[in-house]
Amino acid sequence: MKKEENVLKYETAVEDIKNAILQSQHKAIKNANKELLQLYFKIGEYVSRNSRNGCWGRGAIEIISIRLRAEMPGLQGFSATSIKRMRLFYEAWNKLYDKSSNALDDLDNDVSGHFYSIGFSQHCIIIHKIKSLEERINYIKLAAKENLSARTLEKFIAQDVIHHRGVLPNNFQKTIPDSITAQRAIMAFKDEYLLDFINVEQLGARDLEDVDESVIENSIVHNIRNFIMTFGKDFSFIGNQYVVEAFGHTHKIDLLFYNRALATLVAVEIKKGNFKPSYLGQLSIYLQVLDDFVRKPWENPSIGIVLCGSAEKAYVEYAVRSYTNPLGVATYKSADEMPEELRKALPNDKQLKGLLGR
Repeated sequence: MKKEENVLKYETAVEDIKNAILQSQHKAIKNANKELLQLYFKIGEYVSRNSRNGCWGRGAIEIISIRLRAEMPGLQGFSATSIKRMRLFYEAWNKLYDKSSNALDDLDNDVSGHFYSIGFSQHCIIIHKIKSLEERINYIKLAAKENLSARTLEKFIAQDVIHHRGVLPNNFQKTIPDSITAQRAIMAFKDEYLLDFINVEQLGARDLEDVDESVIENSIVHNIRNFIMTFGKDFSFIGNQYVVEAFGHTHKIDLLFYNRALATLVAVEIKKGNFKPSYLGQLSIYLQVLDDFVRKPWENPSIGIVLCGSAEKAYVEYAVRSYTNPLGVATYKSADEMPEELRKALPNDKQLKGLLGR
């Protein structure tokens, strides 16, 4: 018995020490990133002040880059292009700080923590793609909170994620007792999802109406890692056509997920056409059997999402308000329905396979 107690103590000690190491490493990386960003900001300021007023002349940055790398063999990240990005980095945020401080220390505390949590590549993408200061800050917060890679961030910006989150037609405020959890649930979903891996032309169909719902479901399942990237980082896939037996009836849920942040099961029903109120009735039954036969005692009530081809927001909000289960309705677009500009911004099949392979 004593030996087992010691083993348990050792396991606890290992876990505690491991967590301390990981926290220390995270802090070190975070501090290093802050130092790097401040360095790039100062270099950007220096370059901006000397290059924008004609002091250096044309081609100066290219010459400086070559000379700098010759002086410091092995130096990376200081190509002419990178130095120009540092200049843009400084010029983009110059207005937010006290010019006498020559640093980014005057950023708002809420912004500052997120600002220093993302890499220079992510900052460059946001500066290049987003013009509004408010939207830049929102994407910085999103990239920091969800630890987005540069490519994923670029995809999220192309999908205009900021304007699609928090606007899902739903009844969460009414059906989820805790207001904080209800608000988190609202922010966890988008009102529209771009499923760029579903290509109607490749499926041999003339339009989305010709594609069976099971084909859409299978496409999602076969690209589940990509779908979760679209859905959100806190989602874990449990299964498709998930079976729950209740009162002699078999219930098959198209897609079942678990959201760690909300501590809840999420049932997704796929409908290829326009939204119909009857979809909510079917999904409401699924949520009841999930709560009664699958949900753990410590988990929150299950949430249901109808994912359909199209929906009128006002009509959906009217339809969901009479239900006591948390329900929401989102729409999706396939690759064929996306604007040409958005298609170009997203990775192609070969790039996507490479990303998922890594």
